[in-house]
Amino acid sequence: MFGEIRDRLFRFQKHSRNTRNEFFGTHPSLPEDILDPPAAGRSSRPTESLIDPPPTTTPSSRSVVIKPSETANQDISLLEKSVDHSHPHKDHPIHHPTPPRSFFSSSSLAVHPNVETAHSSSEEDLRMPNIKVFSGSSHPDLSTRICERLQLEVSKASLKKFSNKETNVEIGESVRGEDVYIIQSAAGEINDNLMELLIMINACKIASSCRVAAVIPAFPYARQDKKDKSRAPISAKLVANMLSVAGADHIITMDLHASQIQGFFDIPVDNLYAEPAILKYIKESIPNWQSSVIVSPDAGGAKRVTSIADRLNVDFALIHKERKRANEVEKMTLVGSVEGKVAILVDDMADTCGTICMAADKLVEAGAEKVYAFCVHGIFSGPALTRLNASKFEAVVVTNTIPQDENMKKCPKIQCIDISMILAEAIRRTHNGESVSYLFSHVPIC
Repeated sequence: MFGEIRDRLFRFQKHSRNTRNEFFGTHPSLPEDILDPPAAGRSSRPTESLIDPPPTTTPSSRSVVIKPSETANQDISLLEKSVDHSHPHKDHPIHHPTPPRSFFSSSSLAVHPNVETAHSSSEEDLRMPNIKVFSGSSHPDLSTRICERLQLEVSKASLKKFSNKETNVEIGESVRGEDVYIIQSAAGEINDNLMELLIMINACKIASSCRVAAVIPAFPYARQDKKDKSRAPISAKLVANMLSVAGADHIITMDLHASQIQGFFDIPVDNLYAEPAILKYIKESIPNWQSSVIVSPDAGGAKRVTSIADRLNVDFALIHKERKRANEVEKMTLVGSVEGKVAILVDDMADTCGTICMAADKLVEAGAEKVYAFCVHGIFSGPALTRLNASKFEAVVVTNTIPQDENMKKCPKIQCIDISMILAEAIRRTHNGESVSYLFSHVPIC
């Protein structure tokens, strides 16, 4: 753009000089001081111009030597600043696309040797846009912890409900050109919270945000991931479609009930694991963990259990269960030996806790000295807390992907592991374009 302005200015002044020489040369009746101005008149001209004076020639000469002066770049910069782009000439419109906000810097108005260099420097400014972290209404405490570790403040958003229970979302600050992260977990009123998340994603997307990432510590409808009987819906796929249509560009979640849920999305999905935090807790809080046995309460968790057992270098066992219907187990069979050892049950979620309480009874009958339970997502619905209080567990350890403050008050056996540092580090690495695979086997130190 600057090169085009410079060329037009050079051509205009060259044309003006040629026209003046021709005009003055063909009108001898004009005074001589006009044809050949005195030195005093010549000294009144600006000392700095876009074009140096031509060499000394006769007035009728048409040979004009044009070269940029030393201050040409500065003058052109001033000229570019003075141009009113809002009212271009109707015959010669010059279209100047409005640059993004980060283009407006001290270097963006400087004249570059070529336009490509200017464009590349502006793209470098846009490589790292700012970041905004919003919190849904499902788990504000976790959002606050994440933002504290990121040294950020939770971005402003108004989340309300109308009298007819419709969700109303108002984003309270600009997100134009920003990387937006919205934290919302499958806790409390799951359907309302899911709808709230979708509306927040769409509100940020149509407000010209750069990218929108949904941080969902506990993924809703994760257990409905397959068609296990006639006319059964695959609700997890439906949730994935809704998130994509709402405008999500990236999903960050933790310990999906089934890893194949990642394939339901056409956008990147980072499925983080609480396993490193669980391993750290076992080594620090369970005595005689070296002689423990890691137990899976069902066949679906065998891979998770074997991974933990291998890293602790201990044995593992498996409980086979048969269900009569959802949330109700009919029969359990233990595969492996736990006699005289500490049994550690590991599962991805605890809902009504019927399965793990029956598993605890089975392990005690098989000769286990103590029984602990580790569950990533502590849902604890229905009679869960009553069952846990009457169970034979030494402790039931969960993470704070779902709020646990009230549950811990009602059941002293529940203990909580903070995983905010894992999610915060995942957000930081995603924002900076770094790999998150480090988090699959390490707990961030912060």
